[in-house]
Amino acid sequence: MHLIPMSTARVAIFDEKYRVIAVEDQSLTIRGVRSGKVLTIINPDPDTPLTPAEYPPGKLIALSDPSATPLN
Repeated sequence: MHLIPMSTARVAIFDEKYRVIAVEDQSLTIRGVRSGKVLTIINPDPDTPLTPAEYPPGKLIALSDPSATPLN
């Protein structure tokens, strides 16, 4: 078994492009274009539901690292 250090795994997630597979009010399911890995992202804000208009199936998206954003 080969373990990838967490910092390397995190960078790999943000280096990948993803296609939207499905969207529900509180979750977004995406698949990595290169890796084929499927991820489900849970919406932390129930007052702002995710919509198919915003994330139509097949849309190409990228993830951003929230820890890289400067604090106020």
